[in-house]
Amino acid sequence: MTIIYDNRAFVRAHAAVLAVLAILLSAGLAQALTAEDRLQVVTQTGTYDFDVELALTPPERAVGLMHRTHMDQDAGMLFRFDAIRPALMWMKNTLIPLDMIFIRPDGSVADIHRNAQPHSETVIQSSEPVRYVLELNAGVVDRIGLAPGDKVVHPIIDGN
Repeated sequence: MTIIYDNRAFVRAHAAVLAVLAILLSAGLAQALTAEDRLQVVTQTGTYDFDVELALTPPERAVGLMHRTHMDQDAGMLFRFDAIRPALMWMKNTLIPLDMIFIRPDGSVADIHRNAQPHSETVIQSSEPVRYVLELNAGVVDRIGLAPGDKVVHPIIDGN
């Protein structure tokens, strides 16, 4: 018996299987990324969700949100420092005004700096040692009623 092999049918079937695998993998990857990138801020007025980028390494923290001309209102950047310490931030090369939330290791808000001005080289320091800083668009802190003692929830925050 001779088997006649149709290469075109094999290629089409192979491509279909690869397409299905790509869809499944991308859906799983998107779900994993979404879980890591979603952050909640819990205030007395409610719980607010934000999509955040993570700044975990010294190079990522050094660049932060510099050179960006826009950030969505439900977006931000979460900085994690290697140790609990006073956080020192500035706005050099940052083009958009920001609210900075200084966060204790347990996720509670230590203090807030509102409306940090673009291009400023003034050092903005936390009032106590912290592990995290969350940067949001200027005005968001007031809009959601964020206050010291409120809670920030994210998988990388130790207290969560």
